[in-house]
Amino acid sequence: MSAVRFTRSLPLLASLLLAACATGPRGLQIDDSFSSLNQDSRAQLLVLHYTVGNFESSLKTLTQPNPGGGEVSAHYLVRDEPVRIYRLVDESRRAWHAGVSRWKSWGNLNAASIGIEIVNPGRVDTPDGPRYAPFPQAQIDEVIRLCQDIVARHRIRPDRILGHSDVQPLSKQDPGPAFPWKQLWAAGLIPWPDEALAESLRPFYEQGLPDAAWFQQKLAQHGFGLTQSGLWDTETRKVLAAFQMKYRPARYDGEADAETAALLDVITRREGFRMKDGSLPR
Repeated sequence: MSAVRFTRSLPLLASLLLAACATGPRGLQIDDSFSSLNQDSRAQLLVLHYTVGNFESSLKTLTQPNPGGGEVSAHYLVRDEPVRIYRLVDESRRAWHAGVSRWKSWGNLNAASIGIEIVNPGRVDTPDGPRYAPFPQAQIDEVIRLCQDIVARHRIRPDRILGHSDVQPLSKQDPGPAFPWKQLWAAGLIPWPDEALAESLRPFYEQGLPDAAWFQQKLAQHGFGLTQSGLWDTETRKVLAAFQMKYRPARYDGEADAETAALLDVITRREGFRMKDGSLPR
């Protein structure tokens, strides 16, 4: 092609290119040169569950639509045998694991949390009566490592690592009384009430228990969402049972007693709820 013919063709080429740009997808140019210091992770809480089923049924429930509605999902599923971690939902996306939930100032925790489902049958019938199935130690070790990884990346506060029964105590019991929360404390993940201080306060409460309003106020101060009715109603007893299941799993009947009162007293004191190294969780 001669120089003259090429020069005359330029306007035609230009018009064709413009037409292509007009009808094709427009490129969105975003400058990432600047980043605000005023931000944090979407994930503010970490919620632990058990699946009430084996691996196969749990995986189906958490990954497939439920014909009856009420679909559920979780970011991670931790298998029991063999022990293995499966990522089911990317951490940047919301999983449907916490239901109608509440903790402190948060509602609808699905939008602000990461959910871990742990394969475990939950409450099972045995010749000696119903009991909660234990968790294999290898599985717990893997759960702890997963929690440590998530916490390190999202900087989730220790007092925001919770059980499903913490955030939905009226209808959920998981991860249940067999879950070894104190191992998470020993691993530096969560705070724990000062048991020596609680034991020293127990005789005081054995002389006379506070009323329902006191228990409700302490439970709410710790983080539970419950109605401050001043009455020993069903809601209060269920929330109290959830508290006992986690911090006094030997007995979780929802009945007020001196040991529970002492634990609630300690756990709502700044100096009474500490990490393994003695530091404050807040």
